[in-house]
Amino acid sequence: MTPRDRVFWAGNETIAEAALRAGCNFYAGYPITPSSEIAAVLSLRLPQTGGVFLQMEDEIAAMGAVVGGSLGGAKAMTATSGPGFSLKQENIGYAIMSETPCVIVDVQRGGPSTGLPTAPAQSDIMQAKWGTHGDHSIIALTPGYPSEVYRETVRAFHLSEMFRTPVMLLIDEIIAHTTESFDIPSDEELGPIHPRTWYQERYEANSFRPFHDFYQGKHIHITGLSHTERGFATTSPEIVQRGIEHLVNKIELQQKEIERNEEYLLDDSEIAIITFGSPGRASKAAVDLARSEGIKAGMLRVITFWPFPKETIRSLVDRVSAVIVPEMNMGMLRSEVERAAMRRDVQLLGVNCVGGVPIEPQLILDKIREVKRGL
Repeated sequence: MTPRDRVFWAGNETIAEAALRAGCNFYAGYPITPSSEIAAVLSLRLPQTGGVFLQMEDEIAAMGAVVGGSLGGAKAMTATSGPGFSLKQENIGYAIMSETPCVIVDVQRGGPSTGLPTAPAQSDIMQAKWGTHGDHSIIALTPGYPSEVYRETVRAFHLSEMFRTPVMLLIDEIIAHTTESFDIPSDEELGPIHPRTWYQERYEANSFRPFHDFYQGKHIHITGLSHTERGFATTSPEIVQRGIEHLVNKIELQQKEIERNEEYLLDDSEIAIITFGSPGRASKAAVDLARSEGIKAGMLRVITFWPFPKETIRSLVDRVSAVIVPEMNMGMLRSEVERAAMRRDVQLLGVNCVGGVPIEPQLILDKIREVKRGL
């Protein structure tokens, strides 16, 4: 595959191919719908490119293997869905604490528990940030289209290496199984793709400990306990405080560098749609329908969900009279928008669909009309 080739891929296949483009050479996972095609493609493609594919006995072991693969020097990834994402959380916390770069794909499906194994949902957003215990920050990307899924998968690997942290790539079943044609992005369109050694030389400031993999001839000590810069456990309040502040601030203070959104017809909008993932398509269609009726609506689609784009949301809320938040959960994005809005005098309404079916444009258009009548 060469850049500018046109392909016809589903979202899961796109993630697998983009991971290879980013340099992924280790995958460990346990098949679970609707993410299974990612493992299926990589089980064929990784051996062809000199990489390693491991099917583990369960999700806990898979996440542990990914952490080990990364510490051994590989660009490592896993993918899961639903209850599998829950099972990975303890080892995700270990990766956060030990500052181990890796990429975790979560193809969201209905829950809680086994829920709706083959139906879409967007209800893992809070688990992505708060699923593991302890204070920390996280990076979570929520692309909406296959071409964007490709770019954001590559970016996920770059961000994980740069900030020495697990990066979540969250899509839903609709994106995972939607097949579309698109041009493979060029290197310039994709942004940085570097080997692990490039990050070792340039981004030590984003790690609490020196960046050495196993097998480099260095004595290294890695632990999930609170530790010193040399990796040894400590209970010193000053060092523990500094370590936790580092885990939070190395991401939160780089918000502008990490943030990505799509804006659509927002310049003169009086009603803003704020959404993420697959409802972005329905939202854009609803905006077009509203505009055809003379209603000034626009859309902001969040691509970097965590760290949350608070300042961007706050600035938008200041410019409009009402905000509508379509999402396939009971209001997780809406609650973050409400926090970012800081009780500003604006209507904030949700369109919430949790029955395992997509949000139709008509549902959003009906809400836009309802809001317009009250303005």
